[in-house]
Amino acid sequence: MSDNTCDVVIVRYDEIALKSPPVRRRFEDVLISRIKIALSRHDIAYSGVTREWGRIFVHTSDRGASDVISRVFGTASASPAITAGATLENAAETAAEIGKDLIKNGESFAIRASRSGVHDFTSIDLAIACGDSVVGCTSAKVDLTNPDREIFVDMRQEHAYLYTRIAAGVGGLPYGTQGKMIALVSGGIDSPVAAWMLMRRGAEVIPLYFDLEEFTDPKSRELAEQSINSLFEWSYSDMTAYRVPYGAVLREITSRCDPRITCVICKRMMYRIGAQVAEKEDACGVVTGSSLGQVASQTSQNMLAEMHGLGMPIYHPLIGMDKREIIDRATRIGTFRTEKPAIECAAVPDRPMTAAAVARVDENEARLDVARIVSEAVAGSSVLELLQ
Repeated sequence: MSDNTCDVVIVRYDEIALKSPPVRRRFEDVLISRIKIALSRHDIAYSGVTREWGRIFVHTSDRGASDVISRVFGTASASPAITAGATLENAAETAAEIGKDLIKNGESFAIRASRSGVHDFTSIDLAIACGDSVVGCTSAKVDLTNPDREIFVDMRQEHAYLYTRIAAGVGGLPYGTQGKMIALVSGGIDSPVAAWMLMRRGAEVIPLYFDLEEFTDPKSRELAEQSINSLFEWSYSDMTAYRVPYGAVLREITSRCDPRITCVICKRMMYRIGAQVAEKEDACGVVTGSSLGQVASQTSQNMLAEMHGLGMPIYHPLIGMDKREIIDRATRIGTFRTEKPAIECAAVPDRPMTAAAVARVDENEARLDVARIVSEAVAGSSVLELLQ
């Protein structure tokens, strides 16, 4: 039996198991749906998907399926496995076949056995039977502390599953089980990570890109679209994304408001536009990439002024993370970009205010026709075409 052989991939989950039976069943259904889309996108054939208590089984001979499934939100881990009969003899025979192909001369091994269901033997009995069988056909030494190779045996009621690899999953909750969120996504590092973190918690994300137009350069839009497409690849679902023309908004802000408060007023306008799109999409909130104290506009005082009186929940998943942590996460999920636009935002003042008072924000916004500006920006928005 080749080490590359499998007939099933075992899919494990964590948090879903804590839910009530009806919710658990619904979350499992969504997870299975996302897994099927993931396999389809990667052209991986499978004959069916079944489930038992605490496990989902994807019936496929493609070992690469485990790596694909491990990227599906809600998956704790996945293992390509061989199915055997639910007896000591069948499990031991299959373990020996795996051991012959897996263990090289001079290498040690361990059997990691678990058991669920009703059986007339214990997990220790199972480990001993499989270990004796492997020793008998390989003469390899058993080392339970630091083995060169491991063979896992998961004995359940109807079948035994044997495997040698556990692909760590991305975890979280199945995508789409926690409602919709509007994610403000730019071409920078932070906002795509913030969106991804809400996706991992089960939120269906609708990216919203503000095109600064003459206040930046075309590279900004290119980088933002790359980030949005990266998020789409993680969703294993349909995704809607919007572009909002924002040059006219910034022109009004910079021409009518105190230059030092530009960034706070700008962010409030973005939140208002995001809130209107949220109402249109029946979403529950707006997600940003803000990290406390990272830049002048992200002080606690400014963030209070930015959100004051808006009437829509604003989520900051990165609020307690530093830049290195955010970069590391962006690198792992594939949204990190080393390229930058030549001009990120020409409207940023030389000395932005770091502790804007709410009263001062109100005073400056009184110079603007906020309702008209927001309405025109939303009306001018367009749906971005994502790479399929």
